[in-house]
Amino acid sequence: MRSTRIAVSAVLLGALALPLVSATAASAVPAQVPASMGNPSCTGPGPWVIGTKAVTIRSKASAKSTAVGILYRGHKFTVHKTSGKWRYITDRTTGVKGWVSATYVYRSVGMCLD
Repeated sequence: MRSTRIAVSAVLLGALALPLVSATAASAVPAQVPASMGNPSCTGPGPWVIGTKAVTIRSKASAKSTAVGILYRGHKFTVHKTSGKWRYITDRTTGVKGWVSATYVYRSVGMCLD
């Protein structure tokens, strides 16, 4: 009796797996974006943003280095370069330059689809 249950389970699992495989293969065609949705003036990823309320600006690319300022959400800033998990920025609101963690400063999700 026990072997009968195992055989039935194997058959049912096989039957359940078949629609998933065929559905995946049928939906593998890439979607196309209509030309009217594209932005011809777009040249790259979106602007830099802060993913938290504030991030400490440091003198070196290290969490143990001296804090030289705070970059708040809403401040305008420029990213000059990236080194590992750190970004060298200028806070255009205060003029402070230094390093911030790349965990909190990144490109916005919105970008162009060319």
